Amino acid sequence: MLKGKSFLITGGTGSFGHTLVNKLLGTDIREVVVFSRDEAKQHFMRQEISDPRLRFILGDIRNYESVLRALYGVDYIFHAAALKQVPASEAFPWEFVQTNVKGSHNLLRAITNSNVTNSVFLSTDKAVYPLNVMGMTKALMEKLVRSDDYSSGSTSVITRYGNVIGSRGSVIPQFIESIKNHSYVTITDPIMTRFMMSLDESVDLVLFALANGSDGDLFVQKSPAATVETIVGALSLLLKQAQVEMKIIGVRPGEKIHETLLTAEERSLAIEHEKYFQVKKRTHHNDLLAFEGQSEQLEYTSANTEILSVEQLSELLMKIPMVASAIRQ
Repeated sequence: MLKGKSFLITGGTGSFGHTLVNKLLGTDIREVVVFSRDEAKQHFMRQEISDPRLRFILGDIRNYESVLRALYGVDYIFHAAALKQVPASEAFPWEFVQTNVKGSHNLLRAITNSNVTNSVFLSTDKAVYPLNVMGMTKALMEKLVRSDDYSSGSTSVITRYGNVIGSRGSVIPQFIESIKNHSYVTITDPIMTRFMMSLDESVDLVLFALANGSDGDLFVQKSPAATVETIVGALSLLLKQAQVEMKIIGVRPGEKIHETLLTAEERSLAIEHEKYFQVKKRTHHNDLLAFEGQSEQLEYTSANTEILSVEQLSELLMKIPMVASAIRQ
């Protein structure tokens, strides 16, 4: 499926984009195009990854004409461009609408006017029962992808993520620095749980979705979770810090104690693979099936999945190169 194909990654200069680009360049693809608006990040990425099959386009997902031009000659798209920080979304909601909703709408429109055959749109657990603007904009993005307005023969699917360990904005690098420099961490609530997955797993998920999805499908990885207290405990163990104080500030506006990757309705419709859930696009027929199956299924949340112990999480963290490197420094 990958041989000789051209890929576009929106927002491709981030941690996910770096990992995906390296993965794709290890195969016999024709080209990877990174579309983003930060020229400095593109410059550094170009210096870091020297491969003639890697190309950069400077542009903004908010600009339809810019997006449409970027799709010329592209076969497959991974849409990772987004604003993601919850506190910022509460302070600047319209900016998040412009990027996460309008930007995704621009891409869907452009796809209908291009020769793109498959696209994967990256979403988040915060889109399920959203409490914050970031989650709401991602939920709207999902609705756009699964609507009938953009059915043009191209296949568009969605992947939902929990916490990606080591990604930019992830809490774990912040905790490592805080423990090293201050011997304490600032947390919201020790019993708060978050799903745990690696960057490599996030890339495997989008590639699985690309290869196996039908239009409107939703894919979720079966992921373990950990409490914030366990995360601090695991990092304290790895950093050999016996006494790490946890300064509790309480749940911030828009945050949840536990996150949800699948509703009961979605789980009742899910096809189970070894590592993933695949939820088909809703129709009148499976709406009835979902209604009948809701009472028999639980939501898939960070509270009812496998909960990692301090030892299990420590072992997992040391398999993440960025985390292992930060701990050894």
